[in-house]
Amino acid sequence: MRLTDPIADMLARIRNALLARHTEVSMPHSNMKEKIMTIFVDEGYLTSFQVLEVDGHKKIIAKLKYTEHGSSVIRGLKRISTPGRRVYVNNSNLTLVLGGLGNGVVSTSRGIKTVKQCLAEKVGGEYICQIW
Repeated sequence: MRLTDPIADMLARIRNALLARHTEVSMPHSNMKEKIMTIFVDEGYLTSFQVLEVDGHKKIIAKLKYTEHGSSVIRGLKRISTPGRRVYVNNSNLTLVLGGLGNGVVSTSRGIKTVKQCLAEKVGGEYICQIW
């Protein structure tokens, strides 16, 4: 199956798995999704993820993270740049997500980076998504 927006599909799968209180979620693999998952794990929104090959196709399996009270660590996910409307930002247009409580993902010429990293390195690019 060919998806028009695989990043939005990834975010929707994570959102739906959190609402259903699943411990993990699987999705088709792509290099960009893998880099975004690495950022989510490094920022503490996911426990871990792994890439598996099933029937000749790679899949990403992400372990979701919950607090000790059972609520999700992820409060929200939002797709910013879509295939029909690309959103590009430079360093002066970037702001912290929820005053620094959340984070954003930006595809730069130096790779996939968080908004905080882009502000520190003074670099911009395509604003992919936000997480809080």
